[in-house]
Amino acid sequence: MSTLEKAISIAALAHEGQVDKGGAPYVLHPLKVMLRLAHDEERIVAVLHDVVEDTATTLADLRDEGFSEAILGAIDALTKREGETYQAFIERAARDPIARRVKLADLAENSDLSRISEPSQKDLDRIEKYRKATDYLTALQR
Repeated sequence: MSTLEKAISIAALAHEGQVDKGGAPYVLHPLKVMLRLAHDEERIVAVLHDVVEDTATTLADLRDEGFSEAILGAIDALTKREGETYQAFIERAARDPIARRVKLADLAENSDLSRISEPSQKDLDRIEKYRKATDYLTALQR
């Protein structure tokens, strides 16, 4: 099994039973983020980017599965800490080049409101927050 296949398998198991805001299986989100990226390391991080934050899976578990320190570092950078502000999280994620590219893909995917039949003001406010984060991260890519 390739490392990407292993990542997909881990994510599918970790996110089992979770659904997104539109009611679809949550694992589809990291897979869609993955499809926005071209390089294997970025794709692996994309598939696993929410497992540490949103499931019982830990970085130690992923290390035990044989993922590289570069991949683990990017996943860690994409894991929001308890009590951390959103801006502090984005700034921390921005310091890791892989995490920065994956976060841009994640923001693009999260900004697609087509999965929500009637977006609320809260949804629109969240999209504005994502736009600001995208602008910040994009400026650093140059």
